[in-house]
Amino acid sequence: MLAIGLMSGTSLDGIDAALLETDGERDVRPVAFVGTPYSDEDRAALSAATELALLFNDPGEHPLIERAETLLTRTHAAAVAALLERAGVEARSVDVIGFHGQTVAHRPDKGWTWQLGDGAALAAATGIDVVADLRVDDVRAGGQGAPLLPVYHAARAAGMARPVAVLNLGGVGNITYVGDGDDLVAFDTGPANGLVDSWVEAESGARFDEGGALAASGQVDAAVLTAMLDHPFFDLAVPKSLDRHDFTIQPARGLSPADGAATLTAFTAACVAEAIDRLPARPTRLIVGGGGRHNPVMLRMIAERAGVIVEPSDTHGWDGDALEAEGFAYLAVRSLRGLPITFPGTTGVPAPLTGGTLYRATRAGLALRVVTA
Repeated sequence: MLAIGLMSGTSLDGIDAALLETDGERDVRPVAFVGTPYSDEDRAALSAATELALLFNDPGEHPLIERAETLLTRTHAAAVAALLERAGVEARSVDVIGFHGQTVAHRPDKGWTWQLGDGAALAAATGIDVVADLRVDDVRAGGQGAPLLPVYHAARAAGMARPVAVLNLGGVGNITYVGDGDDLVAFDTGPANGLVDSWVEAESGARFDEGGALAASGQVDAAVLTAMLDHPFFDLAVPKSLDRHDFTIQPARGLSPADGAATLTAFTAACVAEAIDRLPARPTRLIVGGGGRHNPVMLRMIAERAGVIVEPSDTHGWDGDALEAEGFAYLAVRSLRGLPITFPGTTGVPAPLTGGTLYRATRAGLALRVVTA
């Protein structure tokens, strides 16, 4: 099938849209990718909705959140149009869109997770069937609802020596361990870019620490780092997940801008090192995707603290910017085929489980394409 995947992460930096040809199993061929940044106005609206959602005891309604959802769906439809133009592909040739939406609150401990995004409206706007609400079934069944992409990581790592680990450094970090026989273990590691981004924005107005330059000019405060690692999250059994707002930059308050950036970057690295110690075996390689792979200071700290060779995903021919969006295209195809997308070792769900809600587009006569070699 030919599928589009859409991802808007907790960093709120923009929308990733990827076109993927896949059978939802081992056949995977990335076709095209477009990254669309949010405007300052749109980012502020989504951030405000996220802050408000944290006050809810479960997903609910509010005019500000409804406006943010409309905005989010409209911008995702525009991202689909940009992707199709980039690829030179017509909408009627695409079988499905995997629509992650925007996570505004994630509380699996309370039995719910909340992603903004109107799947029906996106299907109507694009003329393409949409699979959305990909985390909901897993959480309802007792899983963490995250991370969702380990099965895609395993598909991309097919043929590599095992065990191998894939680390995603987005706003929150998560790691996938692929063992012999494609055994999967996955969980959130802790904050990745999220705290560093928040710190840099608060201190300078910039959105992120470009190239890790600010962190490189500072010193790690060992006392603050130790205090941040004394958090209940690290005592939880795996698999486990978290909300970006489970951690804050407050412990670093009082440090200089450079020392704060260095300390929070070291905290991300320490989170990854702690996660690797929990894996069933030391991976032969650690492949890193997500925005954090562009930060050489963060990668160096991870390598030093974890004692592993860190390899940006691009060195293996994987576009680390597109990887998550590709994964949601892959999950949408698996959902259409009734294949599991979450597993006991990845989310803690009791048994392998498919998921997602299908929203049909108002189009006639479009059969699912069968891609042959």
